[in-house]
Order: sequence, then structure tokens, then C-alpha cells
Amino acid sequence: MNKLIPQMNGNIPHTPEEKLEIIENAAKAYEQFLDALKLDWRNDHNSTNTPRRVAKAYVNDIISGCYNALPDITSFPNDGYDGIVSQCNIPVVSLCSHHMMQFTGVAHVAYIPSKEGKVVGLSKLNRLVEHYSRRPQLQEALTQSIHDSINKACEGNLGVAVLVKAVHTCACNRGVKHSGCAMVTSKLSGDFLSDEKTRTEFYKFIDIATK
Repeated sequence: MNKLIPQMNGNIPHTPEEKLEIIENAAKAYEQFLDALKLDWRNDHNSTNTPRRVAKAYVNDIISGCYNALPDITSFPNDGYDGIVSQCNIPVVSLCSHHMMQFTGVAHVAYIPSKEGKVVGLSKLNRLVEHYSRRPQLQEALTQSIHDSINKACEGNLGVAVLVKAVHTCACNRGVKHSGCAMVTSKLSGDFLSDEKTRTEFYKFIDIATK
């Protein structure tokens, strides 16, 4: 198999057999990486199985969104609700593609269903954030992907809002080495973008949820 993932953050579902092959190949490559760093990992009982452990962690967890299918999204006809539907403080664990270092934080998402449109099961918003987080990417791209997936799942919506706040270890552990800094990105559309009152209400929801 020589199936490349387009643009690093694409989504191509892989079979268990294909994932196992990726893990084995990645483990061999990681052995060479440790050797290139002149680390004596073979003679350290704590590290002898590290290459395969790292490969499994990446494929099965850290960037699992590259290899797994999108979660099934259950939607229901809207029963006339015309307010904001919001889910705040959704955990985000992702990997910055610049240095392959982790960034972690939370996502706050919202949408406004039309009276004739669809609403989705609340946990599905969490599942979408989780799926798209598990890829190597920039936070800006993650924010856009979450927005676009909710926009597609919530048929006939009147607007979608996404705000992601995350701490990047590439800024904490290298370069400037500043801890305590957080990056904030947002993507708004529909009424959230055009109507100040609606936008303010979304930010108030975040304020309530984070107190």
C-alpha cells in the first residue's frame, strides 16, 4: 500500500490491516530517527519497544483522524426552535504540523437551526471536534474544518460559530519558551457574522460556560 494522505489533514479511512502496515513501517522509520539523534535506545530497557509504541500512539490516537472514517451524524427535524444551540468547553488535543508538537485546549461551537432545518444529536458536535482535532494541522485549519463540518451536518442552518482556544507546546518548549500563552481562533458565518446581537450572545454563552 502506498496511500498518501492529501494535505496532511485529509481523511482517508483505512482498514485495520492497512493501519497495522502503517504502524510497522512507521516503527522502522522511528528506529532510524532515534539512531540519527545518536540515542542508545536499544540498550535502555525503557526504550527498546519505544519505536512501535510511538507508531501505535500516532495511528491509533494522536493523528487517528487521518485514518478513521468521519463519525456518523444523527440529525432530527427541528420542532420550531429558533435560538442558538451551543456546546462549550469541548476538549481539543491536536498536533501542530510545523514542529509536530501538541496543542491542547477547548472548542466552543454553536449553530442556529432554521425552523424547517435539522438539529443534530448534541454529542455529535463533540465527536466532530474530536475527529478533526486528531490530525497534524494548524489551529486555523482545525477551526475552519470544525466550522465546515457543522455547517454541513446542520442542514438549513442560519449560522455557525466556532472558537478554539489552545496552548501550543511549540511555543512553550522551544523557540520563545513562553508558558501560559493561548492562541484563539474563530470562524463565524451566517447570523453570527452579520448580526452583532447574535454574535454577542454566542460570546456570552462562552463566558457563562467558562466561569
